[in-house]
Amino acid sequence: MTWNPENLGESCIRSLPELLPFSRMKDIATNRADEYVSAEPYPHIVIDGFFDEWVLNAVLAEFPGPKDKNWVLHDFAEEIKLQSKHERGIPPFARQFLYELNSASFLEFLERLTGIEKLIGDPYFEGGGLHQIMPGGKLAIHADFNKHLAYGLNRRLNLLVYLNKNWKDDYGGHFELWDRGMTRMVKRVAPIFNRVVIFTTSRYSYHGHPDPLTCPRDMTRKSLALYYYSNGGAEEAGREDPRHSTLFQKRPGERVQQNARQVLRDLVPPLLWRAASRVLGFPGG
Repeated sequence: MTWNPENLGESCIRSLPELLPFSRMKDIATNRADEYVSAEPYPHIVIDGFFDEWVLNAVLAEFPGPKDKNWVLHDFAEEIKLQSKHERGIPPFARQFLYELNSASFLEFLERLTGIEKLIGDPYFEGGGLHQIMPGGKLAIHADFNKHLAYGLNRRLNLLVYLNKNWKDDYGGHFELWDRGMTRMVKRVAPIFNRVVIFTTSRYSYHGHPDPLTCPRDMTRKSLALYYYSNGGAEEAGREDPRHSTLFQKRPGERVQQNARQVLRDLVPPLLWRAASRVLGFPGG
């Protein structure tokens, strides 16, 4: 049957549910902005119960299993995870939810909370989208790539939405925030259902979940990741560095080396890198 908007009717359109918690967003932006800016080791906030639970239940219900054909495997010494960022490979409800997280309303919320003006969402979900970590997976402590691969915009914020019910501490997978000198972990955050982490990205916003996941074999660590940018405006936070890819760091007593792909990406001009990525199937970020 051909879709016709007239078939929806005015009452049906009015009954479409909101996916964003507008009143909660207003309250958090008004009352927790100082908490965000003053957080250590760099501006960030952890919010529990942020979204209406039914929304994330719907995302979780259609979340693809690890054998789904649309996952891209990142399999390096420092990073073992699955990522799905392409629209056609993301289930419909999750796709619409990601669109909402790039909407003007949500960008305005982020600007009020963080104090960062003129944020730009990423419709390509470069490096983001759906993430899934299987037992044994990890993500070493790192600072993120600082320029959008296609547009050259400055990366400013990360948003992480966790989808893991009945998660136990001994499963691991905690999100860690490290100090500028990589001498100590300042905060450790369990990736539990409907917990959101928002943080400012810079050359020194070191983070990750560096220890291999130890959850049962029939479980995975699931999350959504969105990254936000600006056209300039990053000078005050040291983000006007030359373009670089992910900068993995070593914890005290740990040895971490950049792999050949990361070194190559830093050397190759963005236009040539994009072409090579499409041909060779390299993941973004």
